[in-house]
Amino acid sequence: MTTQSGYVEDTDEGFDPHASIIRDPAQSSEGPGPDIMDAASLTGDSVVSATGDDLGKIEAIMLDVATGKIAYAVLSFGGFLGIGSKLFAVPWSALTLDAGPKRFVLDVSKERLEAAPGFDKDHWPTMADRTWAAQVHEYYDVQPYWDDPVSASSG
Repeated sequence: MTTQSGYVEDTDEGFDPHASIIRDPAQSSEGPGPDIMDAASLTGDSVVSATGDDLGKIEAIMLDVATGKIAYAVLSFGGFLGIGSKLFAVPWSALTLDAGPKRFVLDVSKERLEAAPGFDKDHWPTMADRTWAAQVHEYYDVQPYWDDPVSASSG
């Protein structure tokens, strides 16, 4: 599908446990990205809503070490100059990488994000707790990454 800005979006109908990519057709396919990228190069990227509202920035990308899958992006939102920001674990599959402007799109409003389950930098949740994780995935209306039928059938 081509977006209004001329970028090409990779989407599949049905379940997809991976982040979608909006590709910049003018961007060369040489080197890393946007399909395989250094996670550190994504830290600090901005996150916007589908309507373009600023939702914050990526603070960290959390890896499920046992499965080798990206579990969450940690998004910081609010506060002033990083003080008082709230952190949110956003399931990786809820994000779309917009490769042209090098940002992520999260299809939620600012109000919905403000009401999302969050935490502060000194009190992180137990991200390996599947009950907590299932609630986070449900909030963002995406299937948990550990329910990926492709990985389950090949592993």
